[in-house]
Amino acid sequence: MKKVYPDPRAAMAGLLKDGMTIMSGGFGLCGIPEILAEAILESGAKNLTVISNNAGVDGIGLGKLLESRQIKKMISSYVGENKIFAQQYLAGELELEFTPQGTLSERIRAGGAGIPAFFTKTGVGTIIAEGKEIKEFDGEKYVMERALKADVSIIHAWKGDTEGNLVYRKTARNFNPMMATAGKVTVVEVEELVEAGQIDPDHIHTPGIFVNRIVHTPNAPKRIEFRTTRKRA
Repeated sequence: MKKVYPDPRAAMAGLLKDGMTIMSGGFGLCGIPEILAEAILESGAKNLTVISNNAGVDGIGLGKLLESRQIKKMISSYVGENKIFAQQYLAGELELEFTPQGTLSERIRAGGAGIPAFFTKTGVGTIIAEGKEIKEFDGEKYVMERALKADVSIIHAWKGDTEGNLVYRKTARNFNPMMATAGKVTVVEVEELVEAGQIDPDHIHTPGIFVNRIVHTPNAPKRIEFRTTRKRA
């Protein structure tokens, strides 16, 4: 099956619809599938539930989908850098399910592994645990968290081959690998595309069995969320 598509719009064709759930990888602005997010923006699909560690910043990536009001609900661990997100949430225009970062990661991993729920100590005794099942194990209380899955996962990788085997670089490895396993369909943008067999099997982070569609994005933007400088001596 041919997995490589000519452009982001073609890679997302036939997958998007109103009311669907989308996972979007990356951390901050590192490793986010910005090009694929643009394709979602162009599609006009609305009432979306988006699972992402954060909502990026205004005007970039998911920030554009918030501006266009295509997102109905966010499931995230951190949203502090996005003013539009805060405005919409405080105005009651956007639903938010806050999840501790480690719990978010494990909920996604569990979804990809076919584990429907798990118990964790994180959040016990806080508003995170409200309305959730609490059980005691070895004298300690744990809260039950449900796994997360998505209709489509959009992923960014540094290198991929034509069979969908992926390699991530540094911080861009956050959330992308587990989200690739938890989507019914996984679409990946790769900066460097090579032929099958050209990636050392020991270097592969995501096996191609989890990847359905690939688009080559050699000129993906490299964003800096906060630029910190100091005067030269």
